Amino acid sequence: MNYQNSKKIQLLIEKGAKIPNPLMVDIGEEVDIDRISGDGVIIYAGCKIYGKKTLIMPGTKLGYEGPVTIEDCQIGSNVELKGGFFSNSVFLEKANMAYGAQVRDACILEEEANGAHMVGVKHTILFPFVTLGSLINFCDCLMAGGTSRKNHSEVGSSYIHFNYTPNQDKATASLIGDVPRGVMLNQSPIFLGGQGGLVGPSRLEYGTVIAAGVIYRGDCPEGGKLLIDVGMKKTNSVFYPGVYWNIARRTLNNINYIANLIALRQWYLSVRFQFFQENFMSQKLYDGALEKLDMAIDERVNRLKALAHKMPQSAELYQKIVKGKDPQILVNQKKELFDNWQEIEDTLFLFRKKIGEVSERNAFLEKVAQDREEKGSDYIKVIQGLDEKSSAMGTTWLQGIVDEINREVLKRIPSFKNYDYR
Repeated sequence: MNYQNSKKIQLLIEKGAKIPNPLMVDIGEEVDIDRISGDGVIIYAGCKIYGKKTLIMPGTKLGYEGPVTIEDCQIGSNVELKGGFFSNSVFLEKANMAYGAQVRDACILEEEANGAHMVGVKHTILFPFVTLGSLINFCDCLMAGGTSRKNHSEVGSSYIHFNYTPNQDKATASLIGDVPRGVMLNQSPIFLGGQGGLVGPSRLEYGTVIAAGVIYRGDCPEGGKLLIDVGMKKTNSVFYPGVYWNIARRTLNNINYIANLIALRQWYLSVRFQFFQENFMSQKLYDGALEKLDMAIDERVNRLKALAHKMPQSAELYQKIVKGKDPQILVNQKKELFDNWQEIEDTLFLFRKKIGEVSERNAFLEKVAQDREEKGSDYIKVIQGLDEKSSAMGTTWLQGIVDEINREVLKRIPSFKNYDYR
């Protein structure tokens, strides 16, 4: 153990942190010890802590089931990361991940979100209580739903979110629930049965149940449905690389996903902000979450941009294949998406700074502030304690942001307007 590492470990122990085997813990030279609490923190053998942005708040437990590597993560109070690799992500109060986890860039696990062993996520946002089973690959998703640890959205074991296409693009993020209603923590849970998969980009409404063993390839905007596999028709057809046969659904799902992320960003700026002002560490946890949201939005915009730039070649290939026998609508859509991409990107950038309808927003924020004064700074208690009228007001405010973004983008690609999800 080098001197700097030994000194930092000793300082943590003096602050009250429990490190049962100091010789088997590595702390990078760049790590700021002032950003690591000693109050109730336990760091077990085999842990490695790196990154100047790393933050570890009271009650955190690292490495109980196996070695843990932390790299520039912000970890809230009473979080348990039991084994695995965690990089550039945020974990809010009582979130936990079991052995063998790999949590990479721009993930946000909100309060009590959790995963069992061998879970891989990247650019994934889990709202409070959402639970991932074992042996799961669940990158590029936002999942909401549920009201408690006993009534939560669940992803069954051995589940995959398919987020990479044969055309080598990743404009495939799936919205499981939504932001405007999901943040109110009062929606029906969503259940994705084990040994199955979801092919992105998909949109699933609250109350949706996908039966175990099903690989679902569509959307379910109605909600409250049990989706059972009826078997795919076996075919042996020619695969044409670079030809997209339905660009409308893919594009609109991506735009709607980005719109929801922007609404969530406003929720953090306006509502969550009030609950992160207790001390220096709380403020840094908030800063980390906001940074991850910006990373998530950037990722989705860049992935959609890459898709848009493939459209000229895709349209050319498509026309050679159909030889004038098909309506021009698909060619027109591809042309619109490519020709108007810069306007679309500019619109999405502009909306990051828009706060939505001011009177609805201000009335809702006033109610939240009032309840926070009465009930304290317990985020879940305050939000779930809002009366039905106030929750509906907050949802209307956020849904207005989502709807306006979708409308403004559709003005740039009018041939997409009549796409029917049903």
